[in-house]
Amino acid sequence: MVTNRILSITIAIMLSLGTAGMAQADSEEIAELRAMIAAQQQQLILMQEKLDSISANVAENSNKAAEANQKTEILAENLEEQAEDRKPVSRTSIGGYGELHANLLDGTNTEDKNSIDFHRFVLFFGHEFNDRLRFFSEVEVEHALSGDGKPGEVEIEQAYIEYDLNQNNQFRAGLFLVPVGIINETHEPNTFYGVERNPIEKNIIPSTWWEGGVSVNGSFADGISYDFAATSGLNTSAESGYAIRKGRQKVAKAEFNSGAYTGRLRWLGLPGLELGLTAQYQVDITQENDPTAGGATLMETHLSWQTDTFSLRALYASWSLDGTGPAAIGADQQTGWYIEPNWRFNPQWGIFARYNAWDNQAGDRLDSEYTQWDAGVNFWLHPNVVFKLDYQSQNAPVGTKSYDGWNIGVGYQF
Repeated sequence: MVTNRILSITIAIMLSLGTAGMAQADSEEIAELRAMIAAQQQQLILMQEKLDSISANVAENSNKAAEANQKTEILAENLEEQAEDRKPVSRTSIGGYGELHANLLDGTNTEDKNSIDFHRFVLFFGHEFNDRLRFFSEVEVEHALSGDGKPGEVEIEQAYIEYDLNQNNQFRAGLFLVPVGIINETHEPNTFYGVERNPIEKNIIPSTWWEGGVSVNGSFADGISYDFAATSGLNTSAESGYAIRKGRQKVAKAEFNSGAYTGRLRWLGLPGLELGLTAQYQVDITQENDPTAGGATLMETHLSWQTDTFSLRALYASWSLDGTGPAAIGADQQTGWYIEPNWRFNPQWGIFARYNAWDNQAGDRLDSEYTQWDAGVNFWLHPNVVFKLDYQSQNAPVGTKSYDGWNIGVGYQF
């Protein structure tokens, strides 16, 4: 090595110098000089050993670094392969909601209603095929038990394909909720007050209401959104008093002699505020089964205003049915409205009051209007888990059923 050669030359020079000096010095000086040379030689040897040790450590660390880099590259490749394998799973989502109701109601012109019911058990399934194309569905079990003679039903509430036409517009095809009202599209139990859904969006809208067809949805500037849908329609009859809710076919081998066309505009220009207007027209609301009936038009408008602690909901909906059949029993006009202020005074507790009025025979000269007061409290154990308690006081037309009393419920969403 170069270092050994330098050491040998240095030692030779020093020995030569020492030898020359010893020719002229006495024996003691020669001895001292030799001792100094020996000490310096020992120091040089120690230095060489340290240099050799350092060189060995550097080489070892270099090998370890190369090995570590190789392992890192292998690990990165494995993680990338695993991520590719998981992509189909990560694009699939599962969720759901459910609610249990206990009704302790005193009946007028009917028996009392004291019952407990797991009203809804719903599972969501969604999948993204790519960034622009996706699938969404809901499967629902109502009243816990279905089958012959059982009170419940198994229903597919939604099952549609959605495609992004561009950044602000989407196309849907399949089974989907009709774009109308406040709770028809958003009705998870933690999103509204009261154990039961309000009677206007039950008897007049009628939620939950879905149809099969196609729609285009999107938004404009200044907070305006739109929906237009061409779908299957209702199929009501004289036997049911042309009641709107009983006309839902739920796209189960549904008659399709007459479709429906729905348009909605919403203004969302201020934070927490929604103003909505929906119109639907159906050529024949009896699917051409009743020559005394015909077309039907629904008009609905609503307001939803939310601040940090206070919110207000108000809705009005009205049906106009053509034909002498509906007019003969006053069902040619069916209307309803409600107003609901509520106060959520902390993240867990909120109180509400609601006044409801509806009439499925508003065209009749006789009094056929129902009214109902609701007031109660919601307790959110978690943002997606809620306990509810409310009291209802109902006034019904003479000779019809009405119920007053308490409702208790628990609901969840995930």
